[in-house]
Amino acid sequence: MKNILDITKGLGIPDEYVIPYGWDKAKIDLKYKEKLKDNKDGKLVLVTACCNAEVAGMGKTSTEIAVNQSLNYLGIKSIACLREPSLGVSMNGKGTATGALNARVLPDSINYHFSGDIHALTTTINLIAAQIDNVIYQGNELNIDPDKIVWNRAVDICDRSLRSVTVAQDDKKAIPHHCEFVITVAHELSTIMTLAADEDDFISRAEKAIVAYTFDNKPVTVKDLKMSKAIRLLMHDALMPNIVQCTSGAPALIHATPFGNISVGCSSTIATKLALKMADIVFVENGFASELSCEKHLDLVLPSANLKPDAILAVTSCRSLKYQGGQSNSELAIENVQAVKDGLINMAAHIKHLRNYGLPIIVAINRFTCDTEAELKVITEYLENEKLPYAISNGPIDGETGSIELAKVIMNTLNSTSAINYSPLYTWSEPIKVKIEKICKKAYGATNIEYSEQAEKQIEDYTNRGYSDLPIVMCKTPASITDDPKIIGAPAEHTIHIREVRLFAGAGFLVPLSGSLLMLPGHVKMPRCRDDYTSK
Repeated sequence: MKNILDITKGLGIPDEYVIPYGWDKAKIDLKYKEKLKDNKDGKLVLVTACCNAEVAGMGKTSTEIAVNQSLNYLGIKSIACLREPSLGVSMNGKGTATGALNARVLPDSINYHFSGDIHALTTTINLIAAQIDNVIYQGNELNIDPDKIVWNRAVDICDRSLRSVTVAQDDKKAIPHHCEFVITVAHELSTIMTLAADEDDFISRAEKAIVAYTFDNKPVTVKDLKMSKAIRLLMHDALMPNIVQCTSGAPALIHATPFGNISVGCSSTIATKLALKMADIVFVENGFASELSCEKHLDLVLPSANLKPDAILAVTSCRSLKYQGGQSNSELAIENVQAVKDGLINMAAHIKHLRNYGLPIIVAINRFTCDTEAELKVITEYLENEKLPYAISNGPIDGETGSIELAKVIMNTLNSTSAINYSPLYTWSEPIKVKIEKICKKAYGATNIEYSEQAEKQIEDYTNRGYSDLPIVMCKTPASITDDPKIIGAPAEHTIHIREVRLFAGAGFLVPLSGSLLMLPGHVKMPRCRDDYTSK
């Protein structure tokens, strides 16, 4: 591993704008952005998956890192932008989110304490929660109804016991009330960090966040708590993007933390815009498959940031297709050509969805050592019939030389595309239900949407309050294109069930919760934090 100052020098960043966190990682001072304002933006490539592969594993992060390494190997300045992994998830069943083998980002501490960004978020979230309760305790000058507090506390641990608790007990002066914890990376403040253009924009968005309602049902915001200076102090360093390196020494920016199934699931706008000023090509990974984070990126994040993408890199694998074709997770290393063929229906649904946006689509086949030529042939023949450019990536095994073919396909696509007719699935001004239904039908292939009584009332209330123009961030399982994690493939008919709709006024969107997805995961039976954990 190189000294991080060698990486920053390679990008031309003056030392005065680099804040080292040890010798293997650093932050880039936001003042550097002003020095780059006249630079032409590089090409923006979104990285997603074209198959639901939460159980089987896709290798999406590995593929992004691999092609980033290969482009730099070929002398093309490229930067990979990734979101920060949750410590809670890294210590649970899913594991790390930093690539594999010779296509990783370093150091390993990225998956744990890293530079302290998630700790800063957690502390800030809980400080705001503490101040809400303190206002009530000190006489309640804001007339807050304790039963209408909507600002959740946070913990970056998968602790199901904290999903629903009672706080302020055994205190004669306080008012006991219900409270929820969510995992930090699912909290509204995490998404505000992702969407903010700079520190001032972060504070402005945070101030708009609704924390509670009064006894006469009027919103109380973070601004009403008068603690913006404290929030700025706690978050100042965390808002600077982190620079690290891939296994080959290629540069990567890792910043912001949001889940892709609950939030927008991508790196920060700050990091993306900075990278675009420093590189010829910038890759931004989106969490899970295309119907989740990539949809949100294309319909919300990029319009919010006033950015337009140049292409989509959609990752698939034999393993993921075999799982979607009905092969059990324990047998994915066994050849099953028919299962690959059967799994293509799921991949086809994702390709159909991505084609709605009018962008060039490149498919990367992430090769695992257990893949056979017969299985790979099923995928390549399908892609050729669909007239989609593709390449097989061997990056995790071969490092910087493992994705040269994919790098060349990407460059050829970017250089040969003259006009892009990028178009989101919906316009923000459309009614709330219209936006939800466009996402469910175009991204998930749903034939019907059902709303609970609670969701119906919330949509009516948000419309009456003037929030109907906000974009949508769906909360849905990543394991299936439906809202039922047990359903594989792409059923011809299925229903999306909206049980609740939450308002994130600071982040600036509405969150419909579908199925039974939870905002605070619990530990699996054999989590990675156990001494006797063994990877399966």
